[in-house]
Amino acid sequence: MSTLQPLSGWARWPRRTCNTAPLDPGRLADLSPQAGQGMIARGHGRSYGDIAMNPDLTLMGALRNRILSFDAASGELVAEAGLSIAEILQVFVPRGWFPAVTPGTKFVTMAGLIAVDAHGKNHHKVGSFGDHVLWFDLYCADGQTRRCSREQNIDLFNATIGGNGLTGHILTVCTQLLQIHSGWITQKTLQASDLDQAIEIFEAHHDATYSVAWIDCLAKGAARGRSLVFLGEHATPDALEGAKAERPFDIPARRNLRMPMDAPSWALNSYTLRAFNRLYYRVNSGKPETQLVDYDTYFYPLDAILEWNRMYGKGGFAQYQCAFPLSSSREALLKLLGAISDAGLGSFLAVLKRFGPGSPERPLSFPMEGYTLALDFQLSPEALTLMTEMDEITCQHGGRLYMAKDSRMSQATLEAGYADGVPIFRSLRDATGSRPLFQSLLSQRLNL
Repeated sequence: MSTLQPLSGWARWPRRTCNTAPLDPGRLADLSPQAGQGMIARGHGRSYGDIAMNPDLTLMGALRNRILSFDAASGELVAEAGLSIAEILQVFVPRGWFPAVTPGTKFVTMAGLIAVDAHGKNHHKVGSFGDHVLWFDLYCADGQTRRCSREQNIDLFNATIGGNGLTGHILTVCTQLLQIHSGWITQKTLQASDLDQAIEIFEAHHDATYSVAWIDCLAKGAARGRSLVFLGEHATPDALEGAKAERPFDIPARRNLRMPMDAPSWALNSYTLRAFNRLYYRVNSGKPETQLVDYDTYFYPLDAILEWNRMYGKGGFAQYQCAFPLSSSREALLKLLGAISDAGLGSFLAVLKRFGPGSPERPLSFPMEGYTLALDFQLSPEALTLMTEMDEITCQHGGRLYMAKDSRMSQATLEAGYADGVPIFRSLRDATGSRPLFQSLLSQRLNL
């Protein structure tokens, strides 16, 4: 049985009424849409735009979350693809294991991590989530389920990692976890007075396991790009004292808050954003340079505010994440920050990260060696105009946008950013028969 229900991405725009049904491998053949229609799988809906929405049929896969096996010697986990990072953390951190790569929210499934080739704060060291996937089982357009790995169905393996769910439904995943010795992170906070100093800090600390910066996207003049760079390492036993040393995986229970209502549209403006950015920079600059924080605080600060997406109002928002080659990152970032500051439409959730080498064998994988900037904008005609201007800057500097965060880029912007990958991906979709069957609003918008 299918059900009509309204869906959106995490940014709450666009919204569509979609025909939905559980993702049941035993019933997939029966659920295949009629001719001329398509379907897409969906997990927890934490991608920001229209990547996991199809009004014809959206298959809900988050309840397929059983752990099937775990090798305590190697750290290899086999599970249904609806298993989330949150569930992995709950089960395996007390046993001394951690996801090798995690994005900024733990409420995302393994299928979703593969579909967007998710990256974390350690991409410069270990790559993206796809680099730690050993194999997965993929339901394909011909009704067959195929084991995909670096040795089997290689083209499907590479195209599915970062393929936005458009090559088939990921059913089962084998991934490699990381062994850790505590649930704590040794965090080091470094101030950068401008963008150049922020880049210098990233480059000087390239050996840090984790690195991420909050960046003040509204600062002007000599302070343009001022940032707080947060470095992190999994704490070893010798870094712990007292109760932490006795129970190294016993981190404090987090007290979650909830955004109780949609914020009024006028609450976010250039004055409140500038005030928040100044306060955030000042408060965090006054904290100790090095401190122990639990992994939940370091990796998932926003998860502590349930439904935080409501702070942008009922009209929703758009997240804009772009990446640039190392050679053009500084110039591109300065131009972007200038355009944002001039428009007065900055974000208080602006994040800067350093990427390591990308994965050219994956046609639509987002990361490239260089820098990536992610920002949120409350939706308005002015914000959409600004993001179009940012598209031009991104393309002019050899950059590209992250489809997991996108809800509005054009086909031309996609093809400029993934010039080599898009033709390969379309050809594989045609060859496997997946193009007419596996579709989303994103794939239709971008002609994928």
